[in-house]
Amino acid sequence: MLKNIVGQQKEERDLLLSKNYQKRISVDKTTDFLNSGLIKLITGPRRAGKSVFALQILSRQNFAYLNFDDDLLLKNFDEDLLWQYLLEAYPDFNFLLLDEVQNLPGWDIWVSKLYRRGVNLVITGSNAKLLSTEMATALTGRYVQIQILPFSFNEMLEYKKIGVSSDTPAQKAATMLELEDFLQNGGYPETILARGLARNYLSSLFDSILLKDIAKRFKVRNTDELYSLANWLLANFANAFSLNRLAQDLNLGSVHTAQKYCKYLEEPFLFCYLPRYDSKLKIMQKAAKKIYLIDTGFVRARAFELSKNTGRLLENLVFVELLRRGFSAVQSLFYYRTRNDREIDFVCRQANQVSELIQVSYDISNPKTIKREVSALIEASDELNCQNLTILTWNNRQIIEERNKKINVIPVWEWLIRI
Repeated sequence: MLKNIVGQQKEERDLLLSKNYQKRISVDKTTDFLNSGLIKLITGPRRAGKSVFALQILSRQNFAYLNFDDDLLLKNFDEDLLWQYLLEAYPDFNFLLLDEVQNLPGWDIWVSKLYRRGVNLVITGSNAKLLSTEMATALTGRYVQIQILPFSFNEMLEYKKIGVSSDTPAQKAATMLELEDFLQNGGYPETILARGLARNYLSSLFDSILLKDIAKRFKVRNTDELYSLANWLLANFANAFSLNRLAQDLNLGSVHTAQKYCKYLEEPFLFCYLPRYDSKLKIMQKAAKKIYLIDTGFVRARAFELSKNTGRLLENLVFVELLRRGFSAVQSLFYYRTRNDREIDFVCRQANQVSELIQVSYDISNPKTIKREVSALIEASDELNCQNLTILTWNNRQIIEERNKKINVIPVWEWLIRI
């Protein structure tokens, strides 16, 4: 049985290698990544393209392949037999690709053993825990990591072979239509050329993540509570929340239960939680966090509200793009509230300094709106000692100078296509 599974997965690998895919990351970066003697770890949400990316960077290599999203492989796993059949199927292989390896119980012990034997490993996983407890404990200092998220706006345009321009009114209108499509339907690769199916696809994916990556993995018995909490977070995306309020609203019985479920929903890269910036760590840990989804398409696919939530969608889109650009919630990306309780959407840190303050506002044509955004940025600029101030809007471009500060107002599509 196990020999047949390895053979079938080799056929699957060869079929995938025969297809053309959108390239995700620069060749220079992937060359350094692949040439590292460390374990190569590729993480990100389910169906975002991790496996395809791994196949792309290994396409010119002699590599073996095991897909642990296969229940038959998991049920028939035998370490010694599996190694024997791999050597038969892939003579003299140079790399071993382990796809979705977190599904294998005790995967970290097995991976550590393979690494000690000198096996050149490339690993993919849809669970954030690969980057935290298990990975840190078993493989400390022995891995390099690349995170693959759903397509960016740039990648979507490249995949659709569309150039972006604002030279003429018609070109500008076409660009804005593409951005509207991206905002509403998101960037999951399999939906880009089939937008009519996006809503159904993403709704099914949402269910699959809840049931397979969370309920099954963590042995959640009360799936109704899990679904209720996920739907609550979805309805409140781009808003701040507290665990106390969450536990009360959903009658979860305890804050501990709410905290546990929130962690479960974060691990498969479904929801992200952005902390409030504060120089004092204890205050930051206790403050309410903001909720974001890893892809805006989930909102349209699952939300019950009739309104478009355009402003919040735009904020969520910017958050995910900041993740793509290397910022990390808790470590280098935050939101902020000034002493006068004015909110800054994103505080970006590099090293030990605040490098940029970003406000996201869909429409600033109303004088009250622009005054609110500018006042918040100026106040935060003084408090955080940061002069790099930005407002991202749907379609406004200008420079605002006030109180010896310069604020760059940029259309979000221009910001998104910057490389």
